Amino acid sequence: MAMSGFGVMAPKQAEEGFAYQRCRWCGTASFRRLLCPVCAASDLERQYSEGPGVVVQSRVVHRGTGTARNESLVRFPEGFVVPCRVVGTAPNLVWVGATVRSVLAGAEGSGDSGEVLFELRDTIEDDDDFRRHF
Repeated sequence: MAMSGFGVMAPKQAEEGFAYQRCRWCGTASFRRLLCPVCAASDLERQYSEGPGVVVQSRVVHRGTGTARNESLVRFPEGFVVPCRVVGTAPNLVWVGATVRSVLAGAEGSGDSGEVLFELRDTIEDDDDFRRHF
């Protein structure tokens, strides 16, 4: 860890990636848990994902806000699934199998509400091209 003013520890560049927890007893990976979902141990270690997430479920939701938004489930190579929103593209253009990366704090669409935000690694600018072929 590198020091960054007033005694606050900031992660090194090598530790970039999506943070999750791994149980030190049984090795199960999880996200935002107080206890391991398998063995109920409280000894969880923070680790960083080594690969991109893959969308396994995606839906467009109109409830609660005036605009449509995307709600997705993203699976990481370590085996855990994260409920999140995919931002930076139209909600209907998020597809199952798409790879995503985490949105940096302070980026467009990221708020202080505690919700997890991702963006597509490979975006589709316009689906009119796709429609012309069929």
